[in-house]
Amino acid sequence: MSTRRLTMAQALVRFLMAQKVSIDGRLEPLIPGVWAIFGHGNVAGLGEALHQVKDTLPTYRAHNEQAMAHAAIAFAKSSNRQQLMACTTSIGPGATNMVTAAALAHVNRLPVLLLPGDTFASRAPDPVLQQIENFSDPTITANDCFRPVSRYWDRIIHPEQLLTSLPQAIQVLLDPVNCGPVTLALPQDIQAQAYDFPEQFFAECVHQPRPVAVDVEALQAAVAILKNAEKPLIIAGGGVHYAAACEVLSQFAERHSIPVAETQAGKSALSWNHACNVGAIGVTGSSVANKLAASADVVLVIGSRLQDFTTGSRTIFANKQCRLIALNVAPFDANKHGSLPLVADAALGMNALSNSLGDWAAAASWMNEARKAMEVWNLVVEKNTADSGAGLATDAQVVGAVNRAADTNSVVVCAAGGLPGELHKLWRASRPNGYHVEYGFSCMGYEIAGGLGVKMALPQREVFVVVGDGSYLMMNSEIATAVMMNKKLILVILDNRGFGCINRLQQACGGAPFNNLLKDSFYEGDQVPAIDFAAHAASLGAVSEKVASISELEQALLRAKASSTCYAIVIDTDPAVTTEEGGCWWDVAVPEVSEREQVVNKHREYLIYKKNQHQ
Repeated sequence: MSTRRLTMAQALVRFLMAQKVSIDGRLEPLIPGVWAIFGHGNVAGLGEALHQVKDTLPTYRAHNEQAMAHAAIAFAKSSNRQQLMACTTSIGPGATNMVTAAALAHVNRLPVLLLPGDTFASRAPDPVLQQIENFSDPTITANDCFRPVSRYWDRIIHPEQLLTSLPQAIQVLLDPVNCGPVTLALPQDIQAQAYDFPEQFFAECVHQPRPVAVDVEALQAAVAILKNAEKPLIIAGGGVHYAAACEVLSQFAERHSIPVAETQAGKSALSWNHACNVGAIGVTGSSVANKLAASADVVLVIGSRLQDFTTGSRTIFANKQCRLIALNVAPFDANKHGSLPLVADAALGMNALSNSLGDWAAAASWMNEARKAMEVWNLVVEKNTADSGAGLATDAQVVGAVNRAADTNSVVVCAAGGLPGELHKLWRASRPNGYHVEYGFSCMGYEIAGGLGVKMALPQREVFVVVGDGSYLMMNSEIATAVMMNKKLILVILDNRGFGCINRLQQACGGAPFNNLLKDSFYEGDQVPAIDFAAHAASLGAVSEKVASISELEQALLRAKASSTCYAIVIDTDPAVTTEEGGCWWDVAVPEVSEREQVVNKHREYLIYKKNQHQ
């Protein structure tokens, strides 16, 4: 057997380069790039190995480790999990900066390969710079923080361990059931050690999708439930996108005359004006979807993990006779909420259901009810997103202006605060992957880095990043990366001078405004900070401007679309106003005892809502 003598780092890189994937008949690299911020834990080993192949496997330099991992995750999501990226850091803070991103990927079932540098396996120079020492266990390092937020975790302490660990890592990254972040901790001395690796280890390997087939007995049970349904509802989750099943969903819903509501991850699976689309579901949902969910007797949940924003903290399915059917590749998610688990790929599952249902369709009166309600809801959307021409702009009005500027080839990106709620309710997505809102982890700071990842995955599409001032201040450095890489983003920065969403929630729970808006926080002097976001974005290389109204925003968006580089538009918004229509209850515990009468009253209301909560 022929061998090749390589360092562990060189072998790792060459193995990754050998992994291919077939996409629409084209052979593409499974990992088309590596994000890297070098330090003493990875620059000499992995850095040197990446330099050798830089013309074949690009290495991208970022400004923040968490942000570069966010970009990698967004790339994987926009690629429908068919391709992914790797990220490497130094030891210590470089590594722990990625832990938040690993958690985000874990929650959202998205693949990313994390390669943090580690301390010396030999322990000869311990303690090294940035080493975290556990007083009772010398095997623990900062990289152990990744264990609970990784689907697969390993520490490579001998070069030959790559022979078994790397194939396992790739299997997890591509597994539709266990898909998520993989962490391989790489001690810096082992990165540099050589080993005689078998040549076969670096042979090209083409990966094909492995759809999960349908269990016949579960299928028969699901069909029996659906055939007896009088008021069925479909909830489309992110799994519809990852299974490339958007067209299948459209055909299934039309053939069987079932209304379709969308989660945050599922939104854009159907066009907003599709005859069966009843809008967003849950806490940030449309009044139509939530009303239908309340009276539905069967709910077919496709590719969703049914988090509390989707289920109204387990209150939204008010019909006591309601049955849930969970079509999901992951048994862990299919078995939630007392559902009948239908474990299968979304496309295979819907096709099998449709074939078994035959010509069965829900009563025409049920779909007519949904369509009439949607006519009213569309008027609600238009009212909230229209330019009133008075006062500070609302989040909804900004969303409307951006939506009008976007075309069918655009993608909107957002993550945290009040904006995801307004977008979920009000944004009109025209085609799959046109809506990219990270709301599984609701991670502030994801937006700009995520937008960069989306642009890298979908370079021909215009990417609009809608971000609040709170998230912008948390993480904005990848504007400079996007400019450096010539990846154009249109940034719309809404300045409500604080954390407006949580300020509203605080008061909704009876609390006094405190430590959320800048004016309600501790500061010294005569006035709160006045932050010039336009100047800041310009300092990072973007073209930027500040506008004073929705009409000015609309003109600025035209200039941004015509620009060839990153373009930032800043607008002041009202922190108090949000769309009142739609939505449902969300379980946020209110204190039982308080000196504030408002809190006591809110706790009484809270107990009333709790009575409607299913266990």
